[in-house]
Amino acid sequence: MDLIKTLNEQYMKKELPEMNVGDTVRVTVVVKEGNRVRNQAFEGTIIAKKHGGINETITVRRISYNVGCEKVFPVHSPSIVSVETVRRGKVRRAKLYYLRDRVGKRAKVKERI
Repeated sequence: MDLIKTLNEQYMKKELPEMNVGDTVRVTVVVKEGNRVRNQAFEGTIIAKKHGGINETITVRRISYNVGCEKVFPVHSPSIVSVETVRRGKVRRAKLYYLRDRVGKRAKVKERI
């Protein structure tokens, strides 16, 4: 058990910001296209956090060109360069799946001050 625990701690990222469901975050990911490598940002609202420890994932949702787009990011993945919190959200749910049915202003989350 201690061997697994030390391996998990070795690969976990230390400098993660505080992220909660409802927050708007900008996730920067390394994208490989052929022989080129570049960083690509994905900004949206966290609608779900799952698992814990090394297996922790966040589901980020954004609207682009009037189409909802969701991506699941493993938080401790080496392909994730950075995660920065753009604004804090005030929510009363653990999962915000109801945002999938909403469009426009109704799909916004209030800001926590």
